[in-house]
Amino acid sequence: MANINRVFLAGNLTRDPQVRFLANEKAVAEFGLAINRKFKAGDGSLKEEVTFVDIEVWGRTAELCSQYLTKGRGCFIEGRLKLDTWEDKKDGSKRSKLRVVADNVQFLDSGKGRGEGAPAGDAGEVEGDAPAAPARPSRPASPAPAASDDEPPF
Repeated sequence: MANINRVFLAGNLTRDPQVRFLANEKAVAEFGLAINRKFKAGDGSLKEEVTFVDIEVWGRTAELCSQYLTKGRGCFIEGRLKLDTWEDKKDGSKRSKLRVVADNVQFLDSGKGRGEGAPAGDAGEVEGDAPAAPARPSRPASPAPAASDDEPPF
């Protein structure tokens, strides 16, 4: 039987990414992501629930996340689940934590208007150790001229 461990999440950062460098100079960044879900309850009232997920990012992607992402910014994460287990130093009990290790990170908003830096374009995607690239080309600032009756509309 084949195993699949793939996670796709879109949400807002709950805290700024914290980056640290390991002895082999590889970067690792950690941050929290809040995913909101709105739904109608059985009584007809509108409800909202929030799920908080810890995200771990490695390599060049970690460096770019720490450079461009800040608390409140939106991002799309593609990655895998990872379960960390350890023994508590105080009482020796077994502890565990489920987190997402991100393979791809896409910046969903530019952060403009809040005094924050942003990659080129409205959104950037970071995959593996590749540099950020615009997710889509920007549109022209001026609207297309209106077609006259003498000319075809193309």
